[in-house]
Amino acid sequence: MTIWNPKLAGRKGPRYRAIVDALAEDFAAGELQNGTRLPTHRDLADTLGVTVGTVSRAYAEAARLGLVSGEVGRGTFVRAAAEEPAEEGSEICDLGQNHPPEPAGRIHRKALVEALASLTASGDVGRLLDYPAAGGSASDREAGASWIARSGLRASPDEVLVCTGSQHGLTVVLATLLEPGDVLLTESLTYAGLQPVAGLLRLRLRGVPIDGQGLLPDALDAACRETGAKALYLIPTLHNPTTAIVPQARRREIAEVAGRHGLRLIEDDVHGLLPVERPAPIATLAPERSYYLTSTSKTLAPGLRIAYVKAPPADVPRLAASLRATTWAVAPLTAAIASHWIRDGTADRILEARRLEARERQTLARERLAGLDVDTQPEAYYLWLRLPEPWRGESFAAEARARRVRVTPADAFVVDRVQPPHAVRLCIGAARSRETLVRGLETVAALARSGGSVAGGAVV
Repeated sequence: MTIWNPKLAGRKGPRYRAIVDALAEDFAAGELQNGTRLPTHRDLADTLGVTVGTVSRAYAEAARLGLVSGEVGRGTFVRAAAEEPAEEGSEICDLGQNHPPEPAGRIHRKALVEALASLTASGDVGRLLDYPAAGGSASDREAGASWIARSGLRASPDEVLVCTGSQHGLTVVLATLLEPGDVLLTESLTYAGLQPVAGLLRLRLRGVPIDGQGLLPDALDAACRETGAKALYLIPTLHNPTTAIVPQARRREIAEVAGRHGLRLIEDDVHGLLPVERPAPIATLAPERSYYLTSTSKTLAPGLRIAYVKAPPADVPRLAASLRATTWAVAPLTAAIASHWIRDGTADRILEARRLEARERQTLARERLAGLDVDTQPEAYYLWLRLPEPWRGESFAAEARARRVRVTPADAFVVDRVQPPHAVRLCIGAARSRETLVRGLETVAALARSGGSVAGGAVV
C-alpha cells in the first residue's frame, strides 16, 4: 500500500472533491503510478483529518470517473491498466509508430490538469461546450499564428485555419486545390498517410526523385513539364521517412521551379520545430503559392488533434468551406488547451522536453546501431536504416516481428510502382521506456548484422 498524502490546502469546494482532484493531478504528474494500491479509507481519513465517509465518497467519485478501481478484499487501486500496460520482455517493442517520446517527468500530463483548472477558473468554460467557430475562434487562430511564427514564418490570424490534426489539414488543402484525376507531385519516398488521402480524393501521385538532401530541383522541373501538375506536397524538414533536411539553397531552387510552373506548394512541417538549427520554411520564399501545415501532435501531444494551416489570404474562405464540409470545426476544448499552452509558455517547455528525450534516445540508437548505414538527425523521432545484403525491407520487418520488434519497411513510403530501397524506418518514441527501446534496437542491430542468415537459412 502506498503512503499517499494528497495536498488539499487551497482547494475550493467539498473535501471529497478536493481528494479526487488531487488524485487526478498526482497521477498525471507521475507521482501515482498505474496499479498503485491506495491507502484504506480509514488510513487516508486519519491522515487528512476527515471522516471515513468523506474518503469513501471521494473513492466512489474517482471510480465513477475511471481514476480508480476497487477489488473486494484487496483494496482500491489507481486505474489505467488497459491504457498503459506494463512492458515486459515478452511484449512487442514498437519501433514502427512515429510517436513523440514521453518527456521526463510527464510534464505534459501535469500541464493538462493545470490547463483544465485554469480554463475552469476563467468562468467562461461553458462556451467550450457550444458549437465552435468554423476555422477556429479568433483566439485559437491567433495562437496558431504564434505557433507558426516559431518556425520563422510570419502569419496573420486571418491567414490561419485550425484543423483536427494535420491529416485533416492535409485533406482540406488537397480537396480545395485539386480535382479528381489531377496529378499531385511528392517525394519518391513520402509520408505514408498521403496515399490514402490521395486515393480518397482520386488524385494521381507522381514521385519526384530525392537524394540525401531531399527533393531534387531538376527532377521537379522535369516532372512539372511532363505532368502539368498543379501542386507539390513535400516535407523539407525531418523528411519522413529519411530524416533529411533540405538546405536553404535548395529550398530557394524549389521555390523558383514552383514559380516558373505556377506550382502550389503544400509544405508539411509537423516536425519542423524539433531541430534547434533549421532553415526557414519554403513558405517564407513563396508565400503567395504556399500552404503551410504544422500541428501539435508531434511537438506537444498527439491526443490534442490540433493542427494549423497558413494559406494565401485569397484562398482562406475556400479552405474554410472545405473544413466545414468535413468536420465543421475543431473541438473547442482541445483547441483551447493548445491555445492556453502556447500563450503561457507551456508549449515551449513541452517541446523542449520532447527534444531532450529525443536526443537521449538518438544517442542510444547511434550506439546500438554503430557500423550500420543509418541516416538521422539529433532531435528526430526516427532513423532510416539501409539494410546490408541480402536483406530486403519486407523480409527484415517480418523477421524483426518474429522477434517481437515492429519496424516499418520502405515499401510503406514508396510512391509509384518502383522498386523500394532496401531500408526500414525505426521510430524511437513509441517505446515507453528507454530500456524497452534499447532491447528493440539491439534486436534490430543483431538481425541486420546477421548477414541475412536466420533460423539456419538465408533470407532472399
